[in-house]
Amino acid sequence: MAETLGSLIDKLTIKDLRQHNLKSMLNSKNKKFSASEIKKKLVLIKAQRQDLIQEIDDFIIAAARGKVKIREEKLKLYNAPEHIGRIPASKSIAKIISALAGKNLELWNLEDEARRKDVSDAYIGRIKRKIDLANQQRNDLIDGLDELLEKCLKKSISSS
Repeated sequence: MAETLGSLIDKLTIKDLRQHNLKSMLNSKNKKFSASEIKKKLVLIKAQRQDLIQEIDDFIIAAARGKVKIREEKLKLYNAPEHIGRIPASKSIAKIISALAGKNLELWNLEDEARRKDVSDAYIGRIKRKIDLANQQRNDLIDGLDELLEKCLKKSISSS
């Protein structure tokens, strides 16, 4: 799949969540990794974030110049049709980005919940269903971001 603005921003929000959680782990008494391992991971995530930020900036410039494909049709076949498109359209790129970050946080927490060892398989199954729905909503937000960018650019080009 070619990258779109939505997919790049999605990746950035996930990097931000990882960075936040690594910093929390560094300050926590219950560590899965040593402090030196966490610090190495933080250095890596910082570099990855910078690369993504540059890629997003470059993408927006290239999109404004008509040099990149802004949207890509998704061909996901595993979601129930009634779950697709449940996220309402927005006229604000910033609001979609905020909603996408929130959806990724929700997914992060659901995935943590699904890894629990002290609950029944039936409980894990219910969590996995919530993950499926949240992932569909995440995809809808990514698509909505790409669609809105495309509309904004077309409007900008036609008015100039």
